[in-house]
Amino acid sequence: MPDKLPAKADPVWETALTAPGLGGVAATSEFVLVSDRELNDTVDVFRCLKAADGKEAWAHRVPAVGRLDYGNSPRATPLIHNDLVYCQGAFGDLACLELRTGKAKWSLNVRDEFDATDERKWGVCDSPLIADGNLIVAPGGKDAALAALDPKTGKPVWKVTGALAGYGSFVAAKLGGVLQIVGHDAETLGGWDAKSGKRLWTVKPDRRGDFNVPTPLVVGDKLLVTTENNGTRLLGFKGDGNIDPKPVAVNKKLAPDTHTPVVAGGHVFGVWNRLYCLSLTNGLREVYDEDGAAFSGYCAAVATDTRVLVVSRSGELILLDAAAREYTELGRLSAFGGTDKGVYAHPAFVGTRMYLRGSGAVIGLELTP
Repeated sequence: MPDKLPAKADPVWETALTAPGLGGVAATSEFVLVSDRELNDTVDVFRCLKAADGKEAWAHRVPAVGRLDYGNSPRATPLIHNDLVYCQGAFGDLACLELRTGKAKWSLNVRDEFDATDERKWGVCDSPLIADGNLIVAPGGKDAALAALDPKTGKPVWKVTGALAGYGSFVAAKLGGVLQIVGHDAETLGGWDAKSGKRLWTVKPDRRGDFNVPTPLVVGDKLLVTTENNGTRLLGFKGDGNIDPKPVAVNKKLAPDTHTPVVAGGHVFGVWNRLYCLSLTNGLREVYDEDGAAFSGYCAAVATDTRVLVVSRSGELILLDAAAREYTELGRLSAFGGTDKGVYAHPAFVGTRMYLRGSGAVIGLELTP
């Protein structure tokens, strides 16, 4: 991430898409992966674009018929791992493809494979995850709340019973001395042993009804969790991989329903009707907050130790000084000319290049001033 933004947004390339979308962008130095919809909103399309010019290298299509709240496009970000890419649609279709060619190595529907019968109004939302050499998915089935697949074949390695699925992604980290998979099911926060799938711990929130969309963040040896009914909480771990269910710190004001905060320079930055900067070293107390139209709706955010870049729903890029004790804006760009109100997909970054998906196009932006 640059120390400053360029004076104006001048895309290196712009490639039109056929439908609005929610799924994040994934990229390497050679390729950019983005999801789309075709044939009157009945087919998922995963497009692989050339990073140099935005031209399509290949596309993977799979019929995916149904109707979901907030549209039918894939929610998950494609996962690029070694020379393969894993693409998951909102109706459960999962494919393993060769990154360079798009050739399918294997495919399955995680809901059908693991007998998930619940009605999900927002569909399958978790992005695929590699942990301990396995591909982790969350079918939410009666006998497979969480499952590990062989990344090369798609064959099950383990599965574990549990509750219905939530709408967030999972992370893998060594916490309390144990490598574990952490995330939400429909009602609770949990940790699962990465090797066996055994559930290690469960945390029930004080207030029920969270959508459980934001991704948990690993902060050193602790876990930062945020939801709309219970706010932002910092949780510690015991030596046996177990969590301490009593939070180390709580902030009730930062309570986003879909946005995932970021950590930078000892601060937590998050958006919920305004931008909040919280102190990690002082009990998540508010350092400052900032109002503004750009922070009034959904935002994506990324961070380094010294910078935070917030991407608004209209495609406005706002660069902040992460170490400042008051709101310090270092630059602002309008990536789509201020006309696009459908920027929900998380961007991707490779070197000085940013890849951002709007409602009708994906663009490649050079962020070097």
